[in-house]
Amino acid sequence: MSIEPDDLTPEGAIDTVALLQALRRKEGSWVDWGQACQQLQKAGLSPQGIFEETGFEPIQQNQITIAAQVYESLRAAETDPEVLSHFQQRGSDLLYEFRILAQGDRQQAATLAWQKKLDVDGAHDIAKAIKNYSRLTSLPSGFTQEMGDVIAHYYWQLARQQRDLAQRSRLIAQGFSYVVSETARRELEKLLTDLSVVKGQGQPRLPLYRLDSEEELPRIIPLICDFPVPLATFHDVPSISAIAPFNAIQSAAPMTWVPLPGWQVILKAMDPLGFLCPAEKLPADLPNQETHFDESLASKTVLIVIDRGQTAWQGDRYFLVNQDGLELQWFPEPPDIPLLGQLVLVLRPKKVLDETVILEPWLLEE
Repeated sequence: MSIEPDDLTPEGAIDTVALLQALRRKEGSWVDWGQACQQLQKAGLSPQGIFEETGFEPIQQNQITIAAQVYESLRAAETDPEVLSHFQQRGSDLLYEFRILAQGDRQQAATLAWQKKLDVDGAHDIAKAIKNYSRLTSLPSGFTQEMGDVIAHYYWQLARQQRDLAQRSRLIAQGFSYVVSETARRELEKLLTDLSVVKGQGQPRLPLYRLDSEEELPRIIPLICDFPVPLATFHDVPSISAIAPFNAIQSAAPMTWVPLPGWQVILKAMDPLGFLCPAEKLPADLPNQETHFDESLASKTVLIVIDRGQTAWQGDRYFLVNQDGLELQWFPEPPDIPLLGQLVLVLRPKKVLDETVILEPWLLEE
């Protein structure tokens, strides 16, 4: 069900009826489904609307849409045709895990996943291993840039932090299944006799908040500083409308504002700058907290605030950096690349089950 010119109307718009019907019938491969979901969302259909028409749940739409983008990046990188053929038929959940990687790393990760016949847990591990290795300021002793050594280092680190001998042995064995160089192999072998435990630094929690009361969601209105004013001036003040879900305001000037409550974390920020950010762009592999939100948020947007005035490294904070584009990263040690600002807030919109209840207070009385 690849999108052909016949799927377009004469005006160039997507034929939503044809795409919805193709999804409903599950025509083509999962890559086609992901591309269709993306086209439909760009055409203005909501994930919930697509679900009601096709049966593809929002969380599934999000996975196959992102995985299809990863697949296209593999095809653009001229990945081995056997690898492409394999993932065209199956493995959207594996490619979804590789979304956090750069294009060159995606290609190697996908090839490795195909060679090793990995499941989604294995793909998750190698994606995390590659991402963590790319953040190191220098190569670890004994390990090389070879992809096998990169993965082996991940399991070597985990094994060093494990007190349980059975779990430790399992992690070492996993490292041996990937290791390439003799020097890295010797580092793994040392763990068989050296049973000391090295405590690792835990990944910090995201500074996550949610708007939970109406008082915390202010309304922005135009302001005239002098009163009274001529009638013409009164009429010249334009009407404004808030942009959901955070009540952002667009003015005639080339600038947009967003209202935020006076939380200390906002008041203390020296040079805050807000971004609307897709939830899947947040750092992956977070600690055990409510950071995956609810499944309905998988394809939605959060507001993040970066304080451009705080660029000094701290081990318990996330920072905005430029590595093939802007992204948020955590660094366990001072990095070699410039820090553009510290992440001080991740804000979810208020969850409203029925907006008519808010507008009609008498409904609550009943």
